[in-house]
Amino acid sequence: MTDTIDATPVSQTAQLYDNLRAAILTLDIAPGERISERGLEARFHASRTPVRAALSRLEREGLILHEGRSWTVTPIDLDEIASLAELRGVLEPAATRLAVERASAEQLAEVRGHLDALRPTPDQQAGIRMGSTFHLDLAALGGNRFITDAIADALTRLERTRWIEVRTPEARDAAWDEHSAIIDAVRDGDADRAAGLVAAHVAGTNDRLLGWIAQERRRLRGAGMTIVGATER
Repeated sequence: MTDTIDATPVSQTAQLYDNLRAAILTLDIAPGERISERGLEARFHASRTPVRAALSRLEREGLILHEGRSWTVTPIDLDEIASLAELRGVLEPAATRLAVERASAEQLAEVRGHLDALRPTPDQQAGIRMGSTFHLDLAALGGNRFITDAIADALTRLERTRWIEVRTPEARDAAWDEHSAIIDAVRDGDADRAAGLVAAHVAGTNDRLLGWIAQERRRLRGAGMTIVGATER
């Protein structure tokens, strides 16, 4: 994170928010780690008001918790991950069906272009960008901003674990292939096939994610990550 920010409270809040959000989502600040307001004020040469405004915004996104006078990065919660998969399993097939009805050929070509531009996916960060970009693009094609916003919120809450899904070249290639099949089905006007592929993709991703975290839970904790929730896997 950079330690240089503009002097105005608005720019201080915006840059603090951007820097802290990036650090949390990339695990530079670990799940369960405590955050000190005074430490942030000193680190970024910021006053208390923009620091608290940035922290409050991150709290609304579910990325940090406010406990009394202290702030803590939200732990990785296996129950929350499962619940978010259920949410996505309902909303994303619905958004995909709307996309079949509403998306223009030009919009579909744009989404296909975004997807093609991210293959090959040489590293985890590229794989994460591929997944987030595709799912948000697909949701936007449905034309319902409330559905799109809900999916975007779910993806934000899941982003700290997305690296697990794309940790190997084989996993990144498999994800790309599944995304490609989905957008092809939308282009072909096959709502049932497109929605079914999305549902299977979301469910499969969630199963692999939870299975791997359960398997590697002790090692992840040893690396400083706080993980809570169900262990019966």
